[in-house]
Amino acid sequence: MARVIETVDVDVPVRAAYNQWTQFESFPHFLDFVESITQTDDTHTHWKVKIAGVEREFDAEITEQHPDERVAWNSTGGDENHAGVVTFHKLSDAQTRVTVQLDWTAEGFLEKVGAVFGVDDHVIKKDLAEFKKFIENPANQNEGWRGNVG
Repeated sequence: MARVIETVDVDVPVRAAYNQWTQFESFPHFLDFVESITQTDDTHTHWKVKIAGVEREFDAEITEQHPDERVAWNSTGGDENHAGVVTFHKLSDAQTRVTVQLDWTAEGFLEKVGAVFGVDDHVIKKDLAEFKKFIENPANQNEGWRGNVG
């Protein structure tokens, strides 16, 4: 199983960073591999992604969610077998550390080669840099879902 752990510090309060991360349908604005996400209810999403030129679809279930602290999920169907967690750490009133951990089973030659050479780490690091640009723009800061799961 492949694993990536990446961190980015963003210049927004923890509430703003967390709120944005609960707006799953906006992920294509900052996650390069995401084509679209449809949220079907409070804990289920349907993803369309393009990884190494291959289009895939899968469903995911939010298994744990605590406002301003963490969001965790597992894939539940389709071509992907992965799990992840995003945690939010208050550095100051105006700065937050966002840490993403993804675990997945690399399938196919390109994904296995990418995992071996750290391409996945690079992609996630780039996407977190895009998240930083996105969330630090006040026009993109919206209220998110603040319920608890798990």
